[in-house]
Amino acid sequence: MRSTRAPFARSRGRRLALATTGLAATLALTATACGPSDDKASDKPDSGTSQGSDKGSDTGSDAQLPSDLADKLKKHGIDPDKWKNGGWKNFDKEWLREAKDFVNPVIEGLWKPKRMKDAKDPNKTIAAKDAPADQGATDPEPSPVQAKREKTPYHENAAPVGKIFFDAPAGSMVCSGTVVKDPRNPGKSNLVWTAGHCVHAGAEGGWYRNITFVPSYNDLGKSEAEVSNAAPQEVAPYGQYWADWVSTSAEWIDQGAESGGAGAPYDYAVLHVKPEQGSKSLEETVGNALDVDFSTPSTQSVSSMGAWGYPAAPPFDGQIMHKCIDKPGRLSLTSAQPTMYRIGCTMTGGSSGGGWFRMVGDKTRLVSNTSIGPAENTWLAGPQLGKGAEQVYDMMSKKYGSK
Repeated sequence: MRSTRAPFARSRGRRLALATTGLAATLALTATACGPSDDKASDKPDSGTSQGSDKGSDTGSDAQLPSDLADKLKKHGIDPDKWKNGGWKNFDKEWLREAKDFVNPVIEGLWKPKRMKDAKDPNKTIAAKDAPADQGATDPEPSPVQAKREKTPYHENAAPVGKIFFDAPAGSMVCSGTVVKDPRNPGKSNLVWTAGHCVHAGAEGGWYRNITFVPSYNDLGKSEAEVSNAAPQEVAPYGQYWADWVSTSAEWIDQGAESGGAGAPYDYAVLHVKPEQGSKSLEETVGNALDVDFSTPSTQSVSSMGAWGYPAAPPFDGQIMHKCIDKPGRLSLTSAQPTMYRIGCTMTGGSSGGGWFRMVGDKTRLVSNTSIGPAENTWLAGPQLGKGAEQVYDMMSKKYGSK
């Protein structure tokens, strides 16, 4: 159910505890988190990348955007001086679509606690007719698995998951994401894994705006009412990290849709982020990052997978991290595209983009992310991360990891 965008939370001090306590205790998954796209594995190398700006130049009402960003906006007939003062709200003028057109300058103070709390769930679902059991390799529909609240504080009990916020034509949206390792910058990663539909609208749209990641959002699990009046550090204990570079699959950009399964097997994305305040890397700040498993393990070989996320559609409110753990099955939307993983889970929109994890030996590895789910909120499906996903990830590490 990729209809809503949800945050990802990271774990810090005891973040590796899930490796010793087992998947059942620590994995959580988001069914319909991030928004309008589905996720699946791709073997194609094409990807969409985006460049953003350094934060320092966008903070004042009369501040100027960096010259490279200003030039990009001018190229599309957009006044760069008006962008950060509200011009970004005009999606009708020019919804930047191509990989090279991504811009996401920091607007300091934009994502206040109340604005984050009020961010919506796009409610993207897939109809039963879109996933008939006679297409490709599809296993019987799994029984629903009730989503469970993660223990607090999240940074001590969960994988490095958090919440992603962004603006779309329909308003402020939420998704989930996971801090992943950067092979070329060990111990200092600024990479976040999420769904493609959490950053780009797919075939009928372009890049979303004001994309930011909040690790361990609402770390102490405060209620919705408490979050409304909470101090920023209570809602965002590790601060906010704005995406200055983004990459998703070419298939998602070309095929992705707001409803149905179009593009779902390729619904993954990688963000390179920078802190709104300070200069410390994301991994150093939260104290953890996960390896990504691109081996596309068969469902028969995996006893359980877990998904984490922040479901935002009823009966959830988007403030609490939840998880589901189940033995995965196969879901094929069409025999011409890669098969997806599917597990039983009652998480709703807002959990999209949240990581799916499995244990390899004594280590927790990210193996998928939430992409789609049915309107009944009984299961979630995520892409198998194959060669195409690995190429997107490797390119982000190689070109932007050290920036």
